[in-house]
Amino acid sequence: MRVSPWGFGGAVIGNLYREVDDGTAAATVDAAWNAGVRYFDTAPHYGLGLAERRLGTALAGRPRHEFAVSTKVGRILDPVDNPRGTRDDAAGFAVPADFARRWDFSADGVRRSLESSADRLGLDHVDLVLLHDPDDHWQQAVDEAYPALHDLRAQGVIGAIGVGMNQWPMLHRFATETDVDAVMLAGRFTPLDSSGEPLLDECARRGVSVLVAGVFNGGLLATDDPAAHAVYDYRPAPPHLVARARRLAEICHRRGVSLPQAAIAFARRHPAVASVVLGARTPDEVRGHAEAFDAPVPEELWEDLAEAG
Repeated sequence: MRVSPWGFGGAVIGNLYREVDDGTAAATVDAAWNAGVRYFDTAPHYGLGLAERRLGTALAGRPRHEFAVSTKVGRILDPVDNPRGTRDDAAGFAVPADFARRWDFSADGVRRSLESSADRLGLDHVDLVLLHDPDDHWQQAVDEAYPALHDLRAQGVIGAIGVGMNQWPMLHRFATETDVDAVMLAGRFTPLDSSGEPLLDECARRGVSVLVAGVFNGGLLATDDPAAHAVYDYRPAPPHLVARARRLAEICHRRGVSLPQAAIAFARRHPAVASVVLGARTPDEVRGHAEAFDAPVPEELWEDLAEAG
């Protein structure tokens, strides 16, 4: 499986936090394609299936061999009665609560979830399947879900397998105790929180690819004014982190580097990283990512940051 150096993260087109209309979602995926993105990540969790449906529609008609798609398993979407179309999705997606998420890392759950995802995506196969957030489900995930994915990979039903999480210690266990191809680490390899570096070092030794997501830590590093988007890991950022982000911005500006540019470049520096996954809500955001991704960052910046602690 080949991935582009930066990938498109599909949570936002699943109406994360607020609604995105169908046209804007399609145009955003088109903009990513035009910018050279050929790796697209999504999950049933994102908008209760909306992100998968929108991504599948946007990619329809493009040569299948030219792009790779990853989706995730671990949450089953059970339909529920929602006659008034109420929008009370507790996970933060602005979508009708027509489904309820249910944790399921059983072998049968994996197969059911993957089959449903393929239907929503309109694809005959998925290139990479990730166990999604098994934080509280290690035993079932490693005893049932992982062997099921291992078998599907061996049968050629899926291309590659891995795990995606917001923490690194359990990903380290998967990388060392199983035969996964990749891990997706969100938010733990950024200028504000590089705690996941031991995982990346181990993955480099073992030949496990790392997909780095959450490089803006949920929003705090997304602009040159951290206070304007003071969200950290999906929650309001505490004052001490806002202050640290401002200090980061000051140091970056002295080298002519924007804060989001530095966040992206930081993630790219490690040899284990195969792709940096960036979410976007609009075509303009995609173009901003492309500009930041391509802009050079002087090596002296990392020395400045290290000296500043």
